Amino acid sequence: MKSATKAPRDYEELIRLIHDRYDEMSKSYQKIALYLTQNPNDVAVKSVNSIGDISGVHASSFVRFAQALGYEGFKELQSLFQKRLSTAAPGFEARVKALETELGGRVDQSEFGFMQDLVVRDIASLQDLLNGIDPDRLSEAVDLLERADVIYLLGQLRSAPVVDLLRYILTMLGKRCVLLDPGGGLATHMGRAMRTTDLLFAVSFRFYANEVVNIVEEAAQRRVPIVAISDSTLSPLAKSARVLFAVPEHEYTFSRSLAAPMCLAQAVTMGLAARIQKNTLNPRIPTVTAQ
Repeated sequence: MKSATKAPRDYEELIRLIHDRYDEMSKSYQKIALYLTQNPNDVAVKSVNSIGDISGVHASSFVRFAQALGYEGFKELQSLFQKRLSTAAPGFEARVKALETELGGRVDQSEFGFMQDLVVRDIASLQDLLNGIDPDRLSEAVDLLERADVIYLLGQLRSAPVVDLLRYILTMLGKRCVLLDPGGGLATHMGRAMRTTDLLFAVSFRFYANEVVNIVEEAAQRRVPIVAISDSTLSPLAKSARVLFAVPEHEYTFSRSLAAPMCLAQAVTMGLAARIQKNTLNPRIPTVTAQ
């Protein structure tokens, strides 16, 4: 990564520069960039050694990363995160600690203890969602869904449950949708049927499924509108999406939760239901078993 001629003087400028340089960064620098953009509050308060331990990248690499952006060292870069923190909402780990205190923390190693730990982290993740989602982007996503002739849905691996939920709700709302199912190796070929009057709704988290990334990039080249849910504004989906919802993932004891992405998917479809039913007060999602 080439050195910056002038180091960014505020947090927003720094993030823009990281986005501009991301594709040309080394793998270790990309890992640092992801950590910085997904955990700004932790960057503000933790030592560089602690950040290195958590991220799995040696502290000296963080120092070199800062210098490549024009700073004398990591502390100078860190000061931008500290200034931002004075007006920012609490970070994920701070929310977890507050919830653990409120709920009494995990006091046993039983199955219930595991569940309590997951619930606390899911609540913190959902709270982050309220602070991290731009209401205007949410409205724009619903606009795109409403106008689309056909909504194509794409998600593999851990993302598959999110698009399965979307398919169910959109179908019950009477909206034409197609799941780009990887079964049989046809997802890429099915995606080539998309038109500019359609919409691609893609969901992908690290480590991003190659086929998903390729289909999204090909759709963007053909000017198909794209709404995406991913884990970072540095996601490979970001540059192609008309609307990107970045939902940071956090390490869990067992696995990463889908609570926040599922909630976001429901919010988008509830917004669409309100438009279709002309009922902003109490829109309903029909069910298969409804009498």
